Amino acid sequence: MNNHFSLLVSVFHGRVVPEEGWLVGYGAIIEAFRLEMPMPQKLSLISAKKRQYKTENWSVYTSRHKPEDTLYKHLGFALKYEGIDLLFFKKLFEKFSESAVIEIIQIEPLGKYSRRIWFLFEWLMQKTLDVEDLNSGNFIPIIEDHLQYGINEGRRFPRHRVINNLPGTVGFCPLIFRTEKLEKYIFSNLASEQTLYLKGIRKDILQRASAFLLLKDSKASFSIEGESPKSKRAVRWGQAIGQAGMQDLSKEELLRLQQLVIENPRFLDLGYRNKGGFVGEHDRITGEPIPDHISAKWQDIEILMKGFLETEALLLKSGLDPILVASVIAFGFVFIHPLEDGNGRIHRYLIHHILSKMNFLQQGIIFPVSAAILDKINKYRNVLESYSLPLLDFILWEATKDHNVEVLNDTKDFYMYFDATSQAEFLFECVEDTIRNIIPEEVGYLTKYDEFKRFLENEYEMPDKLISLMLRFLEQNNGILSKRARENEFTNLSDMEVQEIERNYVKIFENR
Repeated sequence: MNNHFSLLVSVFHGRVVPEEGWLVGYGAIIEAFRLEMPMPQKLSLISAKKRQYKTENWSVYTSRHKPEDTLYKHLGFALKYEGIDLLFFKKLFEKFSESAVIEIIQIEPLGKYSRRIWFLFEWLMQKTLDVEDLNSGNFIPIIEDHLQYGINEGRRFPRHRVINNLPGTVGFCPLIFRTEKLEKYIFSNLASEQTLYLKGIRKDILQRASAFLLLKDSKASFSIEGESPKSKRAVRWGQAIGQAGMQDLSKEELLRLQQLVIENPRFLDLGYRNKGGFVGEHDRITGEPIPDHISAKWQDIEILMKGFLETEALLLKSGLDPILVASVIAFGFVFIHPLEDGNGRIHRYLIHHILSKMNFLQQGIIFPVSAAILDKINKYRNVLESYSLPLLDFILWEATKDHNVEVLNDTKDFYMYFDATSQAEFLFECVEDTIRNIIPEEVGYLTKYDEFKRFLENEYEMPDKLISLMLRFLEQNNGILSKRARENEFTNLSDMEVQEIERNYVKIFENR
């Protein structure tokens, strides 16, 4: 308990410091106690130059912010400026005896930081400390609203005089920091923007756009996994996406979805995994696993998924922005990776599920988020790896005879408590792209198609089948009908008629 915490650094764990300064807060405590966890995405530094600013990985503070070099003061600094880190507190509490924790919280027994630490110990460790209940004082929230997103109606705990507004259960509770980027997205109210836009579109256009986008999203979800499914399989999964949100989430529902995803279960076991799992490659010579992501231990899956499902039910009624909830649930699922196969597609299905359940989507229009993800595939991989790669240093594993992995240490906390900020920012980008580009482009295309179709019907009485063929040929050849098409399918058209059709195609499709 008498450790020295503040650390003068110029480079720290491979991160270049924006200027030499004193490491404080969570980073300093993790380093002092050698806690087995990745460093937080953003660390805190005290500058000797009396200036305060932020970079991607650092929050720099002036010397007046520097805490006394004690554990309690560094914890107070972290809670005040760095928010709640549940993984940190779980790892820290595992290092301490109950008497040591009591000693910490009794330094300032009525202080807001002491009360938060006290509550977090009893909540995370599921133990009651030998400390008398408080009988006075204002109730304080666990999550500070200006730092992170908490639920609107938290439960009051008179014992600690706190409000538990954590956005999850003890079995699964990722957290999201309140960033400038997220605040701008939430303020822009993308759901209202979509509703307003769709109100001006004819119902038949919307229905056709929805049918196309349903199949487009299904195919994109398979493409992200590197698969090219048969049309029937893509249609079947598209139908499942179209029903997202109709059923409550449960173990049985997740396994039903897996059966829809997997066309041929002959070579794998359906249901929750009963073996190790990883995402990555195999050494071409030895067959040894080369993981980019190691899935949760199969022995932990039942308890992890129980917490996951309880949190999903809580967040649906939380008052949080639906896209924040979708980020936590969808990415939490894929990080746990509870199934032997089908995790990726169900992960993206869960985005549809949450947005539908929380009434983000207008009834009757499919939200092709997988298509937006496919357009940003490299960024998507980076967002997944921003969680997975730092964990690899803290997961002990060995290769099995069948070239799988067996996890040897306790890892379930890594999948229960993580920072989902970068995942939320990415999902907002995809939702924005979907609302402002992908849906309008499809609606716009169908509107132009109908205008071109009316022209061909009125001028040439051309049947639907030939109209579709004509449009496909023109699209493939930059608005020019090829010589082969003119000599075969459209041999009845004169040169002047072809030129008129080509002019109208350009006028309708390219000039608008």
